[in-house]
Amino acid sequence: MKKKEDKEIELSQEDVSEEKNEKKSSRKEEKEVEVKEVIVEKKSGFNYLEVILIMIITLIIGGFLGSFLTKFGTNVSSSVKNEVELGPYQEFIETYNAIKKEYYEDIDEDQLLDAGIKGMLDFLGDKYSVYMDPEETETFNEEVEGKYEGIGTEILESEDGTISIYTVFEGTPAEKAGLKVGDIIQSIEGESIEGKDSSTVANLIKNSKKKEIRMTVLRGDETLDFVIERAVVELESVTSKVFEQNGKKIGYLSLSVFAANTKDQFVKKLEALEKDKIDALVIDVRGNTGGYLDSVTDISSLFLEKGKIIYQLDTKGIVEQVRDETKERRTYPIAILTDVGSASASEILAGALKESYGAYVVGTATYGKGTVQRAYTLESGATVKYTIQKWLTPDGNWVNEVGLMPTDVVELDDAYFANPSDETDNQLQKALTLVSQS
Repeated sequence: MKKKEDKEIELSQEDVSEEKNEKKSSRKEEKEVEVKEVIVEKKSGFNYLEVILIMIITLIIGGFLGSFLTKFGTNVSSSVKNEVELGPYQEFIETYNAIKKEYYEDIDEDQLLDAGIKGMLDFLGDKYSVYMDPEETETFNEEVEGKYEGIGTEILESEDGTISIYTVFEGTPAEKAGLKVGDIIQSIEGESIEGKDSSTVANLIKNSKKKEIRMTVLRGDETLDFVIERAVVELESVTSKVFEQNGKKIGYLSLSVFAANTKDQFVKKLEALEKDKIDALVIDVRGNTGGYLDSVTDISSLFLEKGKIIYQLDTKGIVEQVRDETKERRTYPIAILTDVGSASASEILAGALKESYGAYVVGTATYGKGTVQRAYTLESGATVKYTIQKWLTPDGNWVNEVGLMPTDVVELDDAYFANPSDETDNQLQKALTLVSQS
């Protein structure tokens, strides 16, 4: 048995020894899915309210609050006064200042400010509008950007406390240095890791300021020393394979997230499948909790006819149709696999292919996340993420809290849970049958 840990690449991976087989098994636990990533729209600038908020934060942290309060009422331009009512901001600052100066116990000013921002987001009552501290922001950015700085491994903590290399990614510094799956980590930079959990060990690698990492591992009975260069490692979010059924070649693409680099990976693998002369395609987004809106838009555009609706955005009642503007399209049969873990961007792709392409959707109802978030990073390194829009399918359906219904509802058989494999994956087999007979 393996001990469950935090998560993925060099941040420790949650039960990685069993995750690849058990990932689909967890789909039985409907509505217990944690949507870690939603449809995030990257924001390049700040609106006026955000500028005011960040200005307040900067002034507080910079120690200029006193002079700001003195001048705020007299030196602000008339145009600013006309645009923003200062009362609420004044009260926020005065309350912060009063607590900081007069509270009977010592207060961490940064934590107090964080609490104020969290309070505003909590007030919205929206689980997708959240505040992430700098450490959470770093993890968040790694997930949605699809890359991180490290050596290119997954590590695993066993119940006996040993920490071993579970995966060595192709083309990464770890592979070039000679690390192998099963190597048990003994020390990093000469420091023994005995008694440390996998998250701590991962951080020793990830947060190192050195260009190279010295690592000692146990391989069988042999103790080996490695010097591994740290580099920017691209995370693989798309995998592919080919099936043959009813005399036809069927391509298969699995997407784990819609990261910033997912589209490029998707195109590369799709073109390789098409070069292999596939007759149909199965796209698997089971367990995919979402990602960037641009990523799923670009991937959907690979298949749809120009002018077809990909999705619609509802901003306070004003609905905008987002259409395919590319000349690229496909016409072969497609099935997309979904489950309760398919959320946000996965639901957009499934909805677009179902309603604007005529694809099969096989599996169970999706998670039901029909909103779009925007995220921006504060000067402190923290991130504020909040909901800005609803999204609708091409036909105008809002999947929020209800999910997208498949064209072919298929529950995973007990045989799969007893022995996970492509052959016992009856959802996959149903999808292969449908596209091979079309």
